[in-house]
Amino acid sequence: MSSLTVLGRAIVAFAATNIDDVFVLTLFFAQKNLRRWHVVVGQYLGLAGLIAISLAGYFARFFIPHSWIGLLGLAPIGIGIKKLSDWKRGEDQLQKEKPSAASALTVAAVTFANGGDNIGIYIPLFASSDLSSLLITLISFGVLIAVWCFVGYYLGNHPAVKRIAGRYGHILVPFVLIGLGIYIIASSR
Repeated sequence: MSSLTVLGRAIVAFAATNIDDVFVLTLFFAQKNLRRWHVVVGQYLGLAGLIAISLAGYFARFFIPHSWIGLLGLAPIGIGIKKLSDWKRGEDQLQKEKPSAASALTVAAVTFANGGDNIGIYIPLFASSDLSSLLITLISFGVLIAVWCFVGYYLGNHPAVKRIAGRYGHILVPFVLIGLGIYIIASSR
């Protein structure tokens, strides 16, 4: 298989499994309480975890039922419920003033939890690759994560999006996370 074919296959696989991440990244970048590096590092960590599991998962697929992948949806549901309860108690105001490194872990957890489809696509993709194809694919994924972060940052800093996120983001984000979690669980059945 030519390098160009491998690159095209990697781009299509990444885009197909991460198109929803652009929306989630846009919401993260639009929040005032997250620094850019929290979002970027969290996105890289979350996808690195998915890639590592996919590399190991080629063999584990014989032992782990596919429906268990849907349980990853519990993470964004839990994060969304926590954000909603913080907002109702008025604690979201404190978090807006004081970003923490834990924010990167929150982004990573949401990215990871949203990755059930990534695992399902990446395992057979990696399994059908030789070493040079695998390296091209992994390097492509690393570059594409940066592209996704740039697009999310651009959209999240658009004046209209910033205005909406500033006014309604504290309400919108918990419901988006809960909805994402429900979608992850439902789509794994």
